[in-house]
Amino acid sequence: MTFFTISVSFGVMIVKKVTIISPYHGGSHKAWAAGYQKHSRHEVTLLTLPDRFWKWRMHGGAVTLARRWREGAEYGKFDRPDVFLATDMLDVTTFLALTRPYTATIPFILYMHENQLTYPLPQDGRTGPMRRQRGERDYHYVFINYTSMLAADRVLFNSRYHRESWFAALPNFLKHFPEYNELGSIERLRGKSEVLPVGVDFKRLEIGDWRLAQNLQSPITNPQSPLILWNQRWEYDKNPEAFFAALYAVAEAGIPFRVALCGQVYGKRPSIFAEAQEKLGSRIIHADFADDDTYRQLLWEAAVVISTAHHEFFGISILEAIQCQTFPLLPHRLSYPELIPEPYHLQCLYANQGGLVQRLKWVLTHGEEAQDTAVALSRAVTRFDWPRIALQYDEIIRNVID
Repeated sequence: MTFFTISVSFGVMIVKKVTIISPYHGGSHKAWAAGYQKHSRHEVTLLTLPDRFWKWRMHGGAVTLARRWREGAEYGKFDRPDVFLATDMLDVTTFLALTRPYTATIPFILYMHENQLTYPLPQDGRTGPMRRQRGERDYHYVFINYTSMLAADRVLFNSRYHRESWFAALPNFLKHFPEYNELGSIERLRGKSEVLPVGVDFKRLEIGDWRLAQNLQSPITNPQSPLILWNQRWEYDKNPEAFFAALYAVAEAGIPFRVALCGQVYGKRPSIFAEAQEKLGSRIIHADFADDDTYRQLLWEAAVVISTAHHEFFGISILEAIQCQTFPLLPHRLSYPELIPEPYHLQCLYANQGGLVQRLKWVLTHGEEAQDTAVALSRAVTRFDWPRIALQYDEIIRNVID
C-alpha cells in the first residue's frame, strides 16, 4: 500500500479509496468533485449523472446510480471504496437500500452544496423551480435532504450560514407533521454536522496574472471606464433587478463604467437582462456565458464584482473574482461575511440598496484605493485554494474511516 507524508497534524497518512456520488454533475457540483479528485491524497473516483432535470435526479438518481454501482461491483469494474462522499442531490436512503449487500459497512459522508428547505422561491409562482406547485415549496425534496442526513455518518455544509439557516428552519418543517415528528433528531444531526468550505481552483486563473505582468492590453481594456462584472447565474435568486438598478443610478450620476455579464444561463433568461441591454447600450461589452479564456480576461480587467443575491450558500464565482484582484461589493448577509475578512466588511459589505450605490460610486471614482484593497483581499482568499482545502477533506475522511 502507498504512503504519503504530509505536513499536517496527522503526519503519515494511508491512502484510501473515495467514491464521490454526484447525481446532478455540473456547475459548482462538478467543479467541486473534480477539484477534490485532483488535489486529494486519496484515490478518488466519480459516479455521476448529467446536470439536467434536477427534480428527477433527486427522485430517480439514486436508483440509477445504485444499479450502476451494484453492476460495476458484481462485474469487478468498481473497487469497494473505503468511504462514499455524496452531494445533497442524492437520496442517500434509497442508494444505501439498493446496494445494501455491498455498502452496509462503508461510511457515508453527505456534502450539502444547497438544500431544498431554505432555497428561496420567486415571488412569481408561475416561474422558477416550483411553478408546477404554483409557487409553493414541495416539501418532498426537503424530506429527501432530511432523511439523507439521518442516513449519513457525517454531514458537511459549505458555510456556517448554510448550516445555521438549515437548522433554524428544520424545527418548523418537522412540526408540519401530525405526530412522531422526530424533533429529537435535530440535535443528533447537529452533532454529526460541520462546516467545510468548497475549494476553488485558483490556478486556472493564472493566465490573467501573466497577461498583466507582460503589460498586454486586450481590445476591451479602457482604464478611463472601469469594468463592472456580473459572473453569477442569470436567475431570479441572484436578484439581477437590484444589480441593474444600482447601475442605472450610477449612470444617471454621470460616472463612466462598462459592464460584463458573463454568468451561466439555464433555460430562459430573465427579462431584466434584455431590458438592461437596451438601457445600458454600449456600456455592456459582454452579455453571454464566457469561455475560459474570455472569463479569465474579464476577471482580471474588472474593477469591481457585485452580488445582489437573495441566495448564496457559498460563492465560488465571487472568490474567483477576488483572487483576480477585483474589488467585491456584496450584501452583508448570506455566506458573504464568511468570505471577506472582518477588517474589510465596512468597505465591501452593504446593508441596503442605498449602501450598494454609495459604495459603487466610491469604487468607480477611487480606483487606486480600491485596487489596494483588492490586492490585499486577493492574498486573503488563498485560504480557499484547493491544495489547502483538500487537506481538510482528507483529514475528515481519515477520521470517518478510522
